Amino acid sequence: MTMTQLPGPKAPALIQLLQWVANPLTFMEKYAKQYGDIFQVKLNRPMVFISHPKAIEEIFKTNPKQFDCGVGNQLLRPLLGDRSLALLDGTPHKRQRQLLMPPFHGERMQAYGKLICHIAGQVANKWEVGERFSMRKSTQDISLKVILQVVFGLDEGDRYDQIEQILSETLESLGSPWKASMLFFKSLQIDLGAWSPWGKFIRQRQKFDELLYAEISERRQELELTRNAIAQPSSSCYRYDILTMLLLARDQEGQPMSDLELRDELMTLLFAGHETTATALAWAFYWIHHQPEIYNKLLQELEDFGDNPDPIAIIKLPYLNAVCCESLRIYPVGMLTFLRIPKSPITIIDKTYPPGIALAICIYLTHHREDLYPEPKKFKPERFLERQYSPSEFLPFGGSNRRCIGAGFAMFEMKLVLATILRRHSLALAEKQQVKPVRRGVTLAPAGGVKMVMTGKRMQA
Repeated sequence: MTMTQLPGPKAPALIQLLQWVANPLTFMEKYAKQYGDIFQVKLNRPMVFISHPKAIEEIFKTNPKQFDCGVGNQLLRPLLGDRSLALLDGTPHKRQRQLLMPPFHGERMQAYGKLICHIAGQVANKWEVGERFSMRKSTQDISLKVILQVVFGLDEGDRYDQIEQILSETLESLGSPWKASMLFFKSLQIDLGAWSPWGKFIRQRQKFDELLYAEISERRQELELTRNAIAQPSSSCYRYDILTMLLLARDQEGQPMSDLELRDELMTLLFAGHETTATALAWAFYWIHHQPEIYNKLLQELEDFGDNPDPIAIIKLPYLNAVCCESLRIYPVGMLTFLRIPKSPITIIDKTYPPGIALAICIYLTHHREDLYPEPKKFKPERFLERQYSPSEFLPFGGSNRRCIGAGFAMFEMKLVLATILRRHSLALAEKQQVKPVRRGVTLAPAGGVKMVMTGKRMQA
């Protein structure tokens, strides 16, 4: 079997990695223009960047057993832990995914709707007319409160405050491209004391672990007391937060998650669900107010509801959905899907790849293909009203068995937050600004956080 020789940059691996960390969009666009929709790069390992829809479709349809994925996501290990869904493969990955799925579906999603609207209103009510604020900071506040209340069932108290503070500090410690480089360069992962960047990160993580394990322990005791107090407790006897659902979950052998598994999955939900949704919302608010015709169309669609709209009705609005999809298309928060590393030689369309090379499906480059999205640099929600895109053409949450488990919840939250705030508050960009995307950890975020100002209130909460 002849392995395909792929085109790609000849610069040393260190130079390519520095380019990727510092300016990922320039890196991807430059080499895609030069080498096409499948090219090889050298980052922490040899990687193939793929933005060819047919190749993506074939990869998504390939039996997941043919790939190692967890080993390709090791840079996330310091954040998420060894037992995170992102770092597992095979049977352990399938088991964890099955245990995590139920809280993100059905009646529980509906129960979260009113809570999301309430939290969005609470945060927005702190804005003062004429006062500038960072929209990304506000959406981060909203998404963090949603995560803490939906995932943990925490609403107030000392532990809530500590988790909120440490999580925010940890994310900020990885915020800029150069701070994020600690994840990409193992040589920088040295604990030189509390004042060193990695030392500070390690100590924040230790504090966070103490809080998580304390909450898990208390919740286990609470569930045990409920079981003992009620002869035949049903699911309605328990809280509706995700931690409770995970504590109650059992695999096919009737086994629960261990404390370590719970800790790592909670970290995954906190980091993946909080940071990404906050960024996607900030981008959406920017584009909506950057192009007045979009703002007016969206308001017109939202005006048909009364004072207390049904969240399920809101999420079905077609133009609101199109705006959210286009926000996730033009600057996807995750630039790549999780890496897939073949265990044996594999042929995708007409190219054969050796075992050990990392196949990186490039979400950003796929979303900017002229043949799929004419004028890809323009924000045009109508694309999603005029055409139905396949999972290999529009993939902001990845795909196949590695698709983000919280994708539905993320879209649910995006739509409800946008609808709640736009219906109640008149906003404007604080200045004429062309917001540029920059690296924030492993994600793509708006530089400067999107500065906005509230110009008035439309209706009372």
